[in-house]
This record gives sequence, structure tokens and C-alpha cells, in this order.
Amino acid sequence: MRLIALGLFSALLCPPVLAAQTLIHAGRLIDGISDKARESVTVVVEGNRIIEVANGYRQPAQDNTVIDLREHTLMPGLMDMHTHIDMVLSGDSYAEGFFIDPADVALRATTYADATLNAGFTTVRNLGGSVALNLRDAINAGHISGPRIYAAGTAIATTGGHGDPTNGINQELSGLKGKPGPGEGVISGPYQARDAIRQRYKDGVDVIKLTVTGGVLSLAKSGDNPQFMSDELEAIMTAAKDYNFVVAVHAHGDEGMKRAVMAGVDSVEHGTYMSDEVMTLMKRNGTWYVPTITAGRYVAEHADQYPAIVQPKARAVGPQIQKTFARAYQAGVRIAFGTDAGVFPHGQNGQEFVYMVEAGMPEMAAIRAATINAATLLKIEQQLGSIEAGKLADLVAVKGNPLDDISLMTDIRFVMKDGQIVKAD
Repeated sequence: MRLIALGLFSALLCPPVLAAQTLIHAGRLIDGISDKARESVTVVVEGNRIIEVANGYRQPAQDNTVIDLREHTLMPGLMDMHTHIDMVLSGDSYAEGFFIDPADVALRATTYADATLNAGFTTVRNLGGSVALNLRDAINAGHISGPRIYAAGTAIATTGGHGDPTNGINQELSGLKGKPGPGEGVISGPYQARDAIRQRYKDGVDVIKLTVTGGVLSLAKSGDNPQFMSDELEAIMTAAKDYNFVVAVHAHGDEGMKRAVMAGVDSVEHGTYMSDEVMTLMKRNGTWYVPTITAGRYVAEHADQYPAIVQPKARAVGPQIQKTFARAYQAGVRIAFGTDAGVFPHGQNGQEFVYMVEAGMPEMAAIRAATINAATLLKIEQQLGSIEAGKLADLVAVKGNPLDDISLMTDIRFVMKDGQIVKAD
């Protein structure tokens, strides 16, 4: 009893040291949930969490840090649901793989990751890339700067489809004699489809990416034909649900989209030739649409730099994506922000906001697409996607009001990820 009493007496004399707090004084707050912005707000951060969102500019205690963003609009960290953060494609990229090593790819990727984070994107879903898993782990360990990465590893395609790495390549040089398998992300039939999902689980991926139709930049003629049979998609989704994977599908053609949506995929990427029927199915199933307008416009504007077989696809598909996006938004399809960065230079992701608003989406809805909507698609809305007490402190700010001028989203002035300041005006 005497020891307990002495302990209590000592605690009274030496109260516990409170954790230091950071007070962010924001002139305007877009919290990711509300329909309207709030004026003159203090966001209190302790460690890597938001602990309070208070009206007015709170006076700091002696050990508090104050960040003055009274001329800025504070928002949740932005999320891009379609990136390829370990590459930048160009006309030279088709042959480059024969001259560089994986280490070269990884070293370049560190600059892409840093550019993405400094553009305000604190979380990305990386839908295909050779070193994205390693990049994710290096960022999580604090070795390099970059966003949180939810990585798909190698995408899953069918034989000869968009994503088959041996398309158009001499069989001897390909190293696979033209016959890649599930380990390389190429399947044929439902048994191989299930094997590919299990291999991705073994590899440690976070999400799954399928290429269910032809694509623009692959060395193949069609940009929109269906490339998965329904039994293959059903096998994939059955296996994916066993591992609780979120499944994204690259799709330009309507029939391939229809099969994928009916199989129960989580999101459709690009969606170029999406019909009213598919939009109705997506609304019924709660399927998300990730439009990637920026990539579409970029490939159309730079079509001449690609191989001859790619050029007509780039000119036809690219301009159509923004038109489809406008129809999908008006139809009430759920939309999450995604750009396909890597098709264009990393760090320019914010241009997607401009194109979304240009196509008829209100500014607040576009910002919500890159915050709470994206978090909901990834099933991480309890941790990220809005500015609320208890959530992780991922915060970004622009100077001025993006609800009046959406182009401000291309000029992020302040970035905080996991409670750490990455960039300050």
C-alpha cells in the first residue's frame, strides 16, 4: 500500500507529458463529405491522426505548432485510382525493356512517386507495373518519398490480349517463347484464371487488375474487342472474393464491360464505348467508373509518337472518353477519380479535375470523387477520404478557392501525409 501511495503521489507531482499537437488554421475547409465548404476552421493533428475539427482559429498552447493556411482551402489527401507509378510510356518504351534492368525501372520510379505525392496525391491504386510492390514497401518503410500505394502487381490478361507482354515481340527475344502463363499475368480458361488470382495473393498484391477488352497502347489491332469469356470472369471473381480483393477492369468496348459488370467487378476503367445498358447495370450493381480522361486526351494529342498499329486506336479512343464520362455522370453512375498517370507524365494528375468539370461535373463532386469516393472504392473510408476526427492526417491545400477555379487543383501548395509535412507553401 505504501508503494502504491508513493506512486500516486509521484504521478500528481509529475503529470504525464501530453503529445505535441499541430493546429492547422484553414481559411476554407472541404472535408470530403459535406456539400458546402466551411470557413475559418482549425484542424488539430496529433501524431498521424486528426483528433478534432473545430470552428474558428484556435489559439495554440505553448508546445503546439501552428500552420497558417488562412488564405488556402484545406482538403483531404487526394487519391488517384488508376496509376502506373513505375513507368512513363512513350514511343521509345516499346523497345526500352531490352536495354534496361529492373533496377533502372525502380530508380526512375522513385522520382515518379515523389512527383505524385508533391502533386497532392497521398494515395494511389497502381494498376500494373513491374516494381510497384517493391516501391510500395520502400515507401511504407520510409526509405523513399511517395504516396500510399495499393498495388495490383502484374495485370491479368488473356492470351494475345491487352496486357500479354509478348504481343508483337520475337519469340526468342521474349524469353517466353510466346507462351506466358498465369505467373506472367496471361490466362486461358477458368482454371488458369483462378491460378492467376492465387499467384497474385502469393505475390502480395493489394488489388486485382484485369484487361477485359483490347487496349490503345498494346501492339494489337483491336482497341475494344472483348477478351475474357464469362466463365473466366466468374472464376476470377469467385477466387478474388475469397481473398477480399478489389477488382478493377480495363475496358474500352461495351461487350467486355457488360460481361465484367455482370460478373461483379468493383470498377470499370476508361469505359470508352459504354452503352446506356451497361450504365444501368453499373448503377444496379454499384460498380464504380474510373474515367481516366487525361490519358485519353494525351494519347490522342500524341498519337504520332506511337507505333503504326497503335496510332489509329489512339486517335479514335482518346477523345471519346470525356464524352462517355459526361454521359455517365448525368446518368448517375458512381464515379471515382483516376487518371492513368504513366501514360502521361506523373505529377500532372490534377489536370483530370479540369477535364471532369469541363464535361459537366460540379467542382465539389470532382473533389469528392478524388477523396471519399476513391476511399470507398478501396474500402478504406474508415481511415481516409475525409477530414474527420480519428482519421489519418492526410491533408492538402491550394491557395484560393477551387470551387471557383478548379484549375487550382493543378497547383497544390501544401501536402501532409500520415501527419508529416511533405510540402509547404
